[in-house]
Amino acid sequence: MRLAAGKPELQREIADWFRENLHKEVDPATIGCTWCRGDRTGHWSPDCWILKCCVDLRGRESCAGCPEFPCPRLVDWASQNQRYAAALERLRELRVKLQSC
Repeated sequence: MRLAAGKPELQREIADWFRENLHKEVDPATIGCTWCRGDRTGHWSPDCWILKCCVDLRGRESCAGCPEFPCPRLVDWASQNQRYAAALERLRELRVKLQSC
């Protein structure tokens, strides 16, 4: 979703995937993640639990800056598939960088 923001061809490709694999119609123009601090009006998932926890409840830029990182809920989320696991690994790398500053 993050890579699709502002790229109509990729947005259409993702919308096609949703239609073919999940039998769900998605407006291609709505596909794209603007990260947690992005514009919420165009956010792919404004009700994202990570967004709400990280930004709204804790005022963080990312989960990596949270004293409870990695929380059990984030670890459970990351266990769902390889992409989520890779995202958690990137957050772990970011945390190391943040701690060295």
